Amino acid sequence: MKKKLGIYIHIPFCVRKCAYCDFLSAPADETTRAAYVRALKEEIRSAGDLNETYEGATVFFGGGTPSLLAGEELAGILDEVSRRLLLRPDVEITVECNPGTLNRKKLENYKAAGVNRLSIGLQSADNRELKILGRIHTWEQFRENYALVRELGFSNVNIDLMSALPGQTREDWLSTLQKVTALDPEHISAYSLIIEEGTPFYEKYRENGPRESELPGEDLDRIMYEDTKAFLHEKGYERYEISNYAKPGCECRHNLSYWERTDYRGFGIGAASLLNEVRYKNSTDLQEYLKGHFTYESVEPLSAGDALEETMFLGLREMRGVAVTEQIRKTYGPVLERLVQEGLLERADGRVRLTDRGIDVSNYALAEFLLE
Repeated sequence: MKKKLGIYIHIPFCVRKCAYCDFLSAPADETTRAAYVRALKEEIRSAGDLNETYEGATVFFGGGTPSLLAGEELAGILDEVSRRLLLRPDVEITVECNPGTLNRKKLENYKAAGVNRLSIGLQSADNRELKILGRIHTWEQFRENYALVRELGFSNVNIDLMSALPGQTREDWLSTLQKVTALDPEHISAYSLIIEEGTPFYEKYRENGPRESELPGEDLDRIMYEDTKAFLHEKGYERYEISNYAKPGCECRHNLSYWERTDYRGFGIGAASLLNEVRYKNSTDLQEYLKGHFTYESVEPLSAGDALEETMFLGLREMRGVAVTEQIRKTYGPVLERLVQEGLLERADGRVRLTDRGIDVSNYALAEFLLE
């Protein structure tokens, strides 16, 4: 029986860079985007040897803004994937989309190509907050796009949201949650804003920055976090990972493959792969990539200890936690016992998982699983 494989395809283009974004993405003209699509197809064609061991369980187009591509371009990439790589009949195929880049023809192309899950980057239902973030869309444009998505029959939709924004109040955040859940998406990803070095937000809002005081403080950030859990639970969304909520059966299978360390293969500049306990990262040099030079920036074979650390770091992000194998018990027995005694971990059904208090101090708790 062939092993499950997650397939990630990186589209590094966007209309313009958002003020908080530190992802590998940038605006590009149509000629560059078309050349990138050709190179992607060539890289996918070169990976046919994966079929000897794997079959694709998930395909995820991430970015950047994959929905910036013409519908025919994205469908062409997916056609190359389905012709060159074995895919399971129930494969989950996700495209990340930004409001303002969708239209009927594009979505019809997605549907015809087999896309069965959309992840829409809304971030906020407040136009003032969207402007601060540097988003290209309004709440009203999102509503129009969402109505079109539903009209065309997409029945598995995630909406990305972001809290602890500059000037945001508790009431603002609850209003966004109310407006979004009223639309009844199947999945919601809700993250707190992180100020990343090298972004415009870092210059404004970093610690001791000129406008740091506009950010909600730690106490308000914490209240928003608790509000998210309680509000979404009441609306029928179960938290299955620290920042992800879904209706039953609608968890993102692709992201679960990362947290559960299922092998995955990344295509495109900067994309990462995990194959047979070796981590690969593609080069980030766009011009070399467009020439067909598909090289790795790094190749890192993982030791048994590395793999065990990752099992704990990633698996404990999930609410169901990690199954305690004999190897985990032997390696981490005293650590597990201590964290249980401290109230940061709890045991259930042969697994360990972070408690609510453990999630609050997850950096501390997870650091305990580092091996010397």
